[in-house]
Amino acid sequence: MGESRTELIQWLNRLLQINYTKVEQCGTGGAYCQVMDSIFGDVPMARVKMNAKHEYEFIANFKVLQNIFHKHKIEKPIPVEKLVKCKMQDNLEFLQWTKRFWDTNYGGQPYDPVARRRGVPADTPATIAPLGPSASRTGGLGAGGSRAGGRTPVGHRAGSTQPSEAVQNLTTQLREMNVHLEGLEKERDFYFAKLRDIEILVQGQLEALAAEEKDDPLLREVQKILYSTEEGFEVPEGAVDEEETF
Repeated sequence: MGESRTELIQWLNRLLQINYTKVEQCGTGGAYCQVMDSIFGDVPMARVKMNAKHEYEFIANFKVLQNIFHKHKIEKPIPVEKLVKCKMQDNLEFLQWTKRFWDTNYGGQPYDPVARRRGVPADTPATIAPLGPSASRTGGLGAGGSRAGGRTPVGHRAGSTQPSEAVQNLTTQLREMNVHLEGLEKERDFYFAKLRDIEILVQGQLEALAAEEKDDPLLREVQKILYSTEEGFEVPEGAVDEEETF
């Protein structure tokens, strides 16, 4: 019989010195990565965003986890698309498997999770709430609009709740804008994930070459392009760690 959610969260908090309160928070991927680091000690924690708050950051964390699984020949499939939705049941099942894997493979060696994170805070991440239809997010505005125009329009009976044509038009336009925005956000996240994959691949190759005291000018150029910024753009102070790629 698997351990309860409470027992799993208590174990995770003790092991990683974090402050999770729900299994769903594991959907950010950071905790899974660091559990593997406690076993193998070779997870590139500088690339893991323990305080990730956006789905594209969650996906990047799971890419790191997938690389570790591949490196250590762990055949367990990672249902990334389900886990990043931060649903309880999916993450409970994967966390239960993670705990069993840890019980079997952890060698009892001392492990300092804070030092491995280089002291970077592991703020309790906010789980993603499923996005509802655009109409549901604009419905409140429509209702508010009808109340705001509470004075009885000429030609309508007192107490009529029929919204004006202008409010209906504005509500429709707002709904369409929200749908368009959601599409743009999905496209942005898609291309960000692709660039993140390329970055991790390039960085891994450069690290392997550096270990052999070699270099690759082409990979350096690719990395230079990935890290270049538009003129006038400044990276927020403290947003990038010395060796962190993002």
